[in-house]
Amino acid sequence: MSKTNEGKKRNRSTAAINEIASAPVMGITTEGSMPQKKFYRSRAHCNPLSFNENFEYPTRPDLMDWTEDHYPEHPSLVKDDSKAEDISFFHASSMAVRPDVLDVGCGFGGLTLALSTALPECTILGLEIRPKVTEYVRLRIIAQRKQHPGQYQNCSVLRTNAMKYLPNYFAKSSLEKMFICFPDPHFKRKNHPRRIISERLLTEYAFLLKPHVGRLYCITDVKDLHAWHVDKCDTHPLFRKLTEQEMDDDPCVTLMKSTTEEGKKVTREGKFGHEMYYAVYRRMNDDEATSVSAECFFEKGQFGVEIVE
Repeated sequence: MSKTNEGKKRNRSTAAINEIASAPVMGITTEGSMPQKKFYRSRAHCNPLSFNENFEYPTRPDLMDWTEDHYPEHPSLVKDDSKAEDISFFHASSMAVRPDVLDVGCGFGGLTLALSTALPECTILGLEIRPKVTEYVRLRIIAQRKQHPGQYQNCSVLRTNAMKYLPNYFAKSSLEKMFICFPDPHFKRKNHPRRIISERLLTEYAFLLKPHVGRLYCITDVKDLHAWHVDKCDTHPLFRKLTEQEMDDDPCVTLMKSTTEEGKKVTREGKFGHEMYYAVYRRMNDDEATSVSAECFFEKGQFGVEIVE
């Protein structure tokens, strides 16, 4: 067999494997029962730039009714019998329910669920690109709601590509916190554009986070990737790193180290001798940002741009 035919055969085989890996798991777990993780295993990561499945998404954030599929019994939906038939009241209250805390790449949902109880006044949304894992988290949340009536109504999960569609779901200055926990390091230099922390995406995150109060949380067990995160965030004019004391005082830092699956592995096994490296950044007010001009834009250190001579 020629090398060309071998290559075609290998590509067809790989495509078939990818199709099977991305197929949702149906009928294994009934809604209300706790899913077993062994049935929802998937590849650890995928290439978000070439993942071109036909995701459904709104053309603008105000067209998304989050109470329909995600938060049908959200705590803010007041149960008032006198207004039960008032359609305008119901529409106004349901449209007021919008996520303000994102767990980007939520994995199997440990942090998403932990944030639900730690931040009861917030609305938590886990974002995940892998269909099997998304289904696992969805069933896990439903099971927790059934086992603990009145709890976990403020958290949900959405399958989407966070590197492409965030502005379709979330309006300007609508988010209070964004968590990026143990993302794919994409070690090869040619794959660095796939990293979820970059100059372009940080500007997008700054657009979505509330000025002054918005926070961006990053954690990884890869030291080089942590250095990348710090470098990109430090050079962005709209983010300021919290001090060690400020991070110690933030309970969400403890949660992202102790409730994520990767965080548990590092703690439990000392996986490969790795430690956890993290940083938290505050979204600065626009008037606090470093002014940018045509003269200073390409200076070394601005926006991660480095002039190679």
